[in-house]
Amino acid sequence: MTVMNRRDALKSVALMMGGTMIGASALLTGCSPERQLKDLNFTPEDLAFLDEIGETIIPTTDTPGAKATKIGEFMVMMVKDCYDADQQKAFIDGLNMLSKDFKAEKGADFMEASGEDRLVYLNAMQEKFKASGDSREPIVINMLRDLTVLGYFSSEIGATQALRYEEVPGRYDGCMEYKKGDRAWA
Repeated sequence: MTVMNRRDALKSVALMMGGTMIGASALLTGCSPERQLKDLNFTPEDLAFLDEIGETIIPTTDTPGAKATKIGEFMVMMVKDCYDADQQKAFIDGLNMLSKDFKAEKGADFMEASGEDRLVYLNAMQEKFKASGDSREPIVINMLRDLTVLGYFSSEIGATQALRYEEVPGRYDGCMEYKKGDRAWA
């Protein structure tokens, strides 16, 4: 039995998504982008901020949320390893903009705000992105959404608690009974 490492699993997920996520080319080829920012560092506060954003996107319900998977660490790894310099800059600038604009609009820091205020703000960012047409700003919302979903569902928690998981190699069953409310397969 061979064990699939995390990078191989992520490549598989990126292929299933059709390579549409930002940074997918580096992930699929296994090569780091040629141009990347030097000395790109994230503080513990940055990781906590990313964890809270991830938790807003995939909150804890009857299954653990994105924060339980240490989604901030996953996002940092992906930005450092798979994003080119332009994408890294867009990510950092977008996070700074998100933090500054949230405080200006809501009168509170993102980290201190309620989950509902955070969700309303992130949804408004997504709508702004959809309405922006050719400029597709603010792109950071797609980066955050893609990284959160990819990181969560490729984690052990996401694959085994949010999805149904059967260790491979498993058997093929071409006709499985579906019951309303069943979780998707990992």
